[in-house]
This record gives sequence, C-alpha cells and structure tokens, in this order.
Amino acid sequence: MIRHHLSDALLMAYSAGQLPEAFSLAVATHVSLCDECRARLESFDAVGGVLLEDCAETGMAEDSFAATMARIKSGAPQPRMVPPAPARGIFPAPLRDYVGGDLEAVRWRPVGGGVRQAILPTDRAATARLLYIPGGVAVPDHGHRGTELTLVLQGAFRDEVDRFARGDIEIATEELEHTPVAEAGEPCICLAATDAPLRFNSLVPRMLQPLLRI
Repeated sequence: MIRHHLSDALLMAYSAGQLPEAFSLAVATHVSLCDECRARLESFDAVGGVLLEDCAETGMAEDSFAATMARIKSGAPQPRMVPPAPARGIFPAPLRDYVGGDLEAVRWRPVGGGVRQAILPTDRAATARLLYIPGGVAVPDHGHRGTELTLVLQGAFRDEVDRFARGDIEIATEELEHTPVAEAGEPCICLAATDAPLRFNSLVPRMLQPLLRI
C-alpha cells in the first residue's frame, strides 16, 4: 500500500505543464503506480479543461493550416498513439521510456559505499537520477538547497521522517536534513529528481559532489 503521496501543488503544476522535465518524470512515474494520486490528477485535468472552455478565442495565422500540411508532407515525425505495454520488471512505463528498458538497461556508475547512480537525460531546470543502494547502506547525511522528489521503485528506506517503500514518494525541501538508510535485504532502487545541489554535512561527499553531479 502506498502511504506517501504527491502534494496538490505538484499535481496541479504537472497538470498545467509547469514542472521541470525531471520532476514531470518523477510525478508521471508515481502516478502510474498510485491510484489515489492518479484520481486527484484527473480531477485537476478536468478543472483545467473547464477553464480552457471559458478562455477567449485566439486567432490563428492565415497560413497555419498550410504550414501544418507542409510539415506532414515533409515527413517530419508525428506522434503515434501506442497502447501501453504490459507491466514488466520494476520500472513503470514512463520511466522505461527514458531508460530504454528495465533495470538491465541502466548504465550504473559507482558513487561509493556500494551505492550506484545513473543520471537520466532531461532539461537543465532539474536533474533526474536512478539510485541503487544496497540493503543496510546509508546515504550520507544531507540537507537540501531546493526540492528533491525521491520515488521508491524497489525495496525500502527509512529516514528521520518515516519509512518509504515501493510507490512511496518523499518530498524533501530546504527544511529537511536526513540520513536515508536502505532496509536490509534487497537493494533499494529509487528515482530522484532535484532542482538544486544537495547540502552534504561531511567533507568527502562535498569534495565529490561536483564530479558526481549530486
């Protein structure tokens, strides 16, 4: 059972297309796992649709139709409606699209202490990364200079806030300092999105931070 959900502010921003790409990926992946957040998102989408209906009409350029037809004839790629693939592995569909597959497609890089990461390609407004944390291993204690969304895909971790398992998402802001620790057993695999560098309290993580882009 998913116990930790997205805030209304994040869901509304996602519905309005106002989130950085990395945050949108984290939200879309969580929503694909969480019935509650998916229902709330649908309600925000519905409200947005009503607001659009009340907006004044906007004129289009006279050559808009001709330009659209020319683009089609030029062979420019067109979006295709693809039915969702059946769930396999641990990555939900939104994340599989970014990775190009499931866990076996991830190109991990070691960051120390058995922890590995893989930075995903997104725009520069925020960073998305996959984290692989062996059971029983702690991430160095740190604070935040912005917002961090951490979505658990496998295993679980605990910190000063609570326990987070598959499907749970932790929203960390500048007020939170914590030391996440992966539970014993299977590795904890997370998707983390940040819009600012973390604030590590120890010297070694601070020295490695520019190299690891954390």
